[in-house]
Amino acid sequence: MHTMGIDIGTTTISVVLLDVDSGELIGRRTIEHRAFCKGILPEQRVQDPERIWMLVSNALQELVEMHGKPCGIGLTGQMHGMLYVDETGRAVSPLYTWQDRGGDQIWKDGLTYAQFLKASAGDAASGYGLTTHYYLQQTGRIPKTAAKMTTISDYMIMRLTGNREPVLAADMAASWGCFDLEKNGFRLEALQSVGMDVSCLPRICTGHEIAGRTEEGIPVLCSLGDNQASVIGSVQSIQDTVLLNVGTGSQVSMGISGYQKCDGNIELRPCLPGRYILAGAGLCGGRAYAMLEQFYREAAGIGSKDLYDRMLGQAQEFLDQYGREQAWKICTAFSGTRQDPEACGRIEGIRTENFHPGAMTAGMLLGILEELYGYYEEMCRITGRRAAMLAGSGNGLRKNALMRRLAEEMFGMPVKVPVYEEEAACGAALHAMAGIGAVASVEDAQKKIVYL
Repeated sequence: MHTMGIDIGTTTISVVLLDVDSGELIGRRTIEHRAFCKGILPEQRVQDPERIWMLVSNALQELVEMHGKPCGIGLTGQMHGMLYVDETGRAVSPLYTWQDRGGDQIWKDGLTYAQFLKASAGDAASGYGLTTHYYLQQTGRIPKTAAKMTTISDYMIMRLTGNREPVLAADMAASWGCFDLEKNGFRLEALQSVGMDVSCLPRICTGHEIAGRTEEGIPVLCSLGDNQASVIGSVQSIQDTVLLNVGTGSQVSMGISGYQKCDGNIELRPCLPGRYILAGAGLCGGRAYAMLEQFYREAAGIGSKDLYDRMLGQAQEFLDQYGREQAWKICTAFSGTRQDPEACGRIEGIRTENFHPGAMTAGMLLGILEELYGYYEEMCRITGRRAAMLAGSGNGLRKNALMRRLAEEMFGMPVKVPVYEEEAACGAALHAMAGIGAVASVEDAQKKIVYL
């Protein structure tokens, strides 16, 4: 008996099958979906939901043919983004991703759409679903046939089950912003006061209930946020562990029991019943390192062959010879921050004696980690405690031994990396085990996680 987990990432789709008894990975598919498409306006970062569905459907079918039907399906996917569906449950818009910058456009009194909405309803930022919805509404770009909003992973659920209306769990709904965690609902009065059309908002369920069943009768659960799924698939204990995730973006997460008011750079996100996650996110994160590799290739006139091995070798040699303090000081806010979309990256500390590519590469790695460590320190101040364990996930961290070593030095703990690479998809599959009653709880499912 096995469960399936599906993760709709920013650049890839991962589908896994986990054995219910052992937690062993018995099947997987990871695909670059190449779903980005050209938006009408330059600030738009949009993807084709039908292409994503086609790839999900094909991968699912391949795994079922090889290993048989799963006893349950869990989904997760990129948070914050949204798309519109019509009354039949089919997409009538592209997916506006978390990278969309419509909310950064000027709206009223010199304020952007995101700033205006945040002042009125709280927890708004460019790329958040309700900010994007408000921007599209005010600029007359919502399709006339749009009936409801949903996330990309919850749209996959609609296609799997034939549901005509979306249902969102609180963690996904909260990622859209303007959400009251204590009341488990959107701040409707505040949203209506600024003229937002709230008729498109979906129903919010109390937990990650079974949203429907496939034609074959397989139960499908309401989706998890990708942050929550990555935590569930990476740590054996949410309460005692800090998790670093470095992929296209980057995040640091730490679990707490009960509601905790947060502000500044730290978000409180729902997770399991009675459990929340404190999260700090870097908008550029792992992409900063990929940008540097592209920069080196462009400077060297090299085509498709990547330079990652050479970069790591140079950074390691520099650190061994000169030490961390001599690396360039790099702020990796190349895509701004949630608090300040206009923030830029910075490079400092360059001297004649450290003018080496290894110093730049080491500085970029340290800059990515230092942003996350700063968020972790804020979490420690909020909770009054420090984590007992450090876990790592995401290909940016998993495939970079030097980054892991630097993280261990910075956080003062060894990094434990799960055996299976598809952490968020595995988290969705583990969650499905509990959702269908195959195990007593998600915590019991997490005990099946094995580290390298």
